[in-house]
Amino acid sequence: MNPSQAAGAGASGEQRFRFDEIVVDAAAHTLVRAGVHQIVEPKAFAVLLVLLRRADELVVRDELLDAVWGHRHVTPGVLTRAIAQLRHALGDDFHHPVYIQTQHALGYRFIGVLLPEPAPGEAPLPEAAIPDPPAAPVAETPGADSRPVGDSHRHPDGPGTRGDRPDRRVSAVATEDAARPHPARFGSPQRWLLVAVLAVAVVATVLWYQRGPVRPRPADGSIAVLPFTSLSNDKGDSYFAEGLAVEMHDALAGVPGIKVAACRPDSACGKRGADVKALGKMLGVATVLDTSVRRVGSRVRINARLSDTHTGFTVWTGSYDRDGSDLFGLQSEIANEVVESLLGVLPRNNQALARRLTPTRNIVAYDAYLKGLQQLEAPGGNGAGDGAVASFSQALAADPAFVRAQAGICRAEIKRFESVRDAPAFERAQTACKRAASMDPTLREVSLAMGELHRVRGESAEAIEQYMRALDDLALRATAYVGLAQTVGALGRNAIALDYFERALKLRPGDGVIYSQIGYYRYLTGDIDKAIESYRTASTLQPDDEGILSSLGGLYLVKGDAVHAGEAFERSLLIKPNYEAFSNLGTLKYETGAYAEAADLYRHATEINPDDYRIWGNLGDALSALPATAAQAREPYRHAAQLAQRYVGIKTDDAHALSLLSWYHANLGEADAARGLLARAEALGTERGEVAFFGAQALALLGDAAGARERLARARASNVSTRRIAASPLLRGLLAPVQTQATTGDRQALNR
Repeated sequence: MNPSQAAGAGASGEQRFRFDEIVVDAAAHTLVRAGVHQIVEPKAFAVLLVLLRRADELVVRDELLDAVWGHRHVTPGVLTRAIAQLRHALGDDFHHPVYIQTQHALGYRFIGVLLPEPAPGEAPLPEAAIPDPPAAPVAETPGADSRPVGDSHRHPDGPGTRGDRPDRRVSAVATEDAARPHPARFGSPQRWLLVAVLAVAVVATVLWYQRGPVRPRPADGSIAVLPFTSLSNDKGDSYFAEGLAVEMHDALAGVPGIKVAACRPDSACGKRGADVKALGKMLGVATVLDTSVRRVGSRVRINARLSDTHTGFTVWTGSYDRDGSDLFGLQSEIANEVVESLLGVLPRNNQALARRLTPTRNIVAYDAYLKGLQQLEAPGGNGAGDGAVASFSQALAADPAFVRAQAGICRAEIKRFESVRDAPAFERAQTACKRAASMDPTLREVSLAMGELHRVRGESAEAIEQYMRALDDLALRATAYVGLAQTVGALGRNAIALDYFERALKLRPGDGVIYSQIGYYRYLTGDIDKAIESYRTASTLQPDDEGILSSLGGLYLVKGDAVHAGEAFERSLLIKPNYEAFSNLGTLKYETGAYAEAADLYRHATEINPDDYRIWGNLGDALSALPATAAQAREPYRHAAQLAQRYVGIKTDDAHALSLLSWYHANLGEADAARGLLARAEALGTERGEVAFFGAQALALLGDAAGARERLARARASNVSTRRIAASPLLRGLLAPVQTQATTGDRQALNR
């Protein structure tokens, strides 16, 4: 019998739950783990109680939404974020849960073992000690600005005020009680002296309150700019708040002495109302900036709060209500307040901060630009290019001299080229970058865009030169380091590439996108386990990014772990239907021999995105595997070869793409072209496992059994899974001899 059943823990009225080192008290609304109080939002705590009261039972998502939020007119994302917060508080891992199990597409189940309450006389589990009251802020050095900030402009929309300031009157009473003399020890003079000292202390306390709160500075100049929250009635207005957050992040990152962590709207740190102490630990920062934005007609209301992640106290707060035309000045004012709070003084060249926040004087152009930023940063990747380009183009229509919008078009097109292998996107990117360079070649956003352009073209020297220029702008430095890592990594300089990635992470701790890029680089170098580790970290930081989850599933598939691969694909599709997950799920079906199902999934993927040659090639593979549909495979292979040829004409150093193109030509009966492309891919010396796998298939199809076995041995040496090889009708018969050879080689190595 489950202990929870014996103790009646599943009853709806249960108020206290114990499991492992965790105590959950419903009445006190506390969650204690290993003696430490864990802070969770009320809604997340309510979700936990529902799961605990129905332990071992599946609770479907709609039931949870009804029970906690009172209706279903909320997005499932609120429940996903609540579960993520609970996992963090419980120390649970959603990849290998021990407390909260996800039943994909259905709901959640508490799977921990509930313990009965201790019998009378037994020692209970350790509770958290009550923390000492925080010390009073130390007054700043003479001459420091000590004026009250923001109180006269406070607005009800604000995220909070100074109400969490410690009550020094309580502290003073406690001090008096502790220091009260005993009559037998002190005579009358001592008592009068003590009374005088206490009187001075009381007067000092009163004067301190009359003076107003000082602005305590955190221990270092590190900050996380949380996604700005839109309070506008129009839900489609979220781009405005999110774009302002990106601009503020980049502006503060450009100030010497300040380290700014990344926090995207879809990330684990992007939910409103998160505990600032937990955020500090997650992102490695001393402060967080939490801001809400409301647009009402032509007016903009902004409420901002800077909090210390060590104490949880507010460092600074301000509320503003301005005309929209004054937005640029308002952003600069807020940025100056934040910088002064972090550093104690404004930087000498604070005009650079204002310039960063005023890329145009046209408010219509700026509005469209902010929408483009949101679309460019959106998770999932490929579709963002279209929307971002349209928004940046609107910004240029309103202000033809808006250089950053022109550079934005270039970067959006490059993003599409890389994510969906769309060759025309590169041609559009090239045109946009040239226009931006002609408008202002000294702008570092232009240098960054040009670096991206040269990198994807395989022009390493030119890319490195442009990225080095972009490093001059502190706001762009992390992105430039990632570009440098990708560029030198393609040259085989693994140690330098990883060092550049680490530099980027130091500038943007907690950035899930950087972790995913590290994961992709690890995949390219054949280190699948490290690649999975990086993508797992990325998916934890950004649990709502369907693209990251799809890539994680793809890596599990490469490793031969079909169970975890399927789970990742299902989670990805639950967030948003996307062609990558459909394609990867098709490959999972293909590897189990369900070729017809695989073909249907591949077709669905091509309907979402018809521009990626890889999907058409996969469709050809599924159709050719069945005698009944083999004749239909030629057209998908032909289409895949046409798209891939345009891509490798631009990205000449992509060994994986060249090996796939070799495979397509082999299926089209073009033997010479297939062999030539395979030779080019192998000469590059990168992505050896993928090149060997597709080379083995191409040569087997062309009747070169010896060459196929040789490539198959290389694939095995590069950790291509047996499951994947066995799924290929062409390679299945060659697998046994290769396994025997590999085993013999292993024995020889051990004997040495």
